[in-house]
Amino acid sequence: MITKGKSEISGDIRRILLVQLGDIGDVVLSFPCILALRERFPRADIFVAVREKAAELIEDCPWATDVIAIKTGKGTRYQKDFFCWLRKQHFDLAVDLRTGTRGAILAFLSRAGQRVGFNDQGGPFWRKWVFTHLAAPYERPDKHMAETYTNLMGEYQILSSRAWPEIHVPDYKQEMAKRLFDSESIPPVPSIIAVQPFSLWRYKEWSTEKYSRLIRRINTEFNLTVIIVGSPDEMERAEQIKNNCGAGVYNIAGKTSLGVLSAVLKTCRLFIGGDSGGMHIAAGVGTPTITIFGPSSSSDWAPRGSNHQVVKKDYPCLPCHQKGCDGNGSSRCLEELTVDEVFFAVSTQMERK
Repeated sequence: MITKGKSEISGDIRRILLVQLGDIGDVVLSFPCILALRERFPRADIFVAVREKAAELIEDCPWATDVIAIKTGKGTRYQKDFFCWLRKQHFDLAVDLRTGTRGAILAFLSRAGQRVGFNDQGGPFWRKWVFTHLAAPYERPDKHMAETYTNLMGEYQILSSRAWPEIHVPDYKQEMAKRLFDSESIPPVPSIIAVQPFSLWRYKEWSTEKYSRLIRRINTEFNLTVIIVGSPDEMERAEQIKNNCGAGVYNIAGKTSLGVLSAVLKTCRLFIGGDSGGMHIAAGVGTPTITIFGPSSSSDWAPRGSNHQVVKKDYPCLPCHQKGCDGNGSSRCLEELTVDEVFFAVSTQMERK
């Protein structure tokens, strides 16, 4: 790994800014980095800057002192006030876990004396002046994004005792999940399967018709309760799946915050879904997962460990990282993935209990 600056962070570090402006999955995969900072600097105040939609995950993180929710779409006045506030925080160390422009600007404007980031060879030339410690990400075929993030920290002797994310769910969030189940008349059975059929990107989604067939088969074979989770924008699509499946299926898409979703998934026996934030949250709270992958890389993103399975086609073109075949928004590797293939993984997981 190519590095710029000293090989270790030096001096009295009292206030730390960790910047992660990726999607929800990126934020979850950054939890080992927050723990690494806490273990390396046990008395420091650690502030984590994330997009507003992911702020609740950090609010519940026991290793973070506070969260800085970055709002998008705000006017010039808000941006000016925010950056003025940031400059007054007197951070000693800033770490940016991505290569985007905005995270680099946040790190620079923090006025931290030591600023750690990734070198982006295809990015702007000025990154070498923004960061005092600059490292190129590891490149290897089986890399995982969680490892990529912790490798950046480890390059400067900031090491985590846990390699994979663990999400803490406070008791009051578990109580909120219980009240939600009661309000939706979800029976208090010992085995619930959560299904998240949707993604931010349609080219990563298995068809809703196949999800409906899979859920009906789960009900027939195992007689378990199934809950469909998702965002408010996905509520209507989730309702269509529910209506196609009959009794024992409940739609709670759009009815949970991220923190309550963590508590909901913690109660479940199994999570089934595609490459989305839900699979990371489920794995983070200790729930076994079955994830359906298409053009994106399961070795980069899928949860690791014996409790987690990936279902995908064995095509030589995968992962292609394309937005559908030839960029057309439709992924043949997902269209040709059968219900039988996914159900076999479900059966395998059910036999483990």
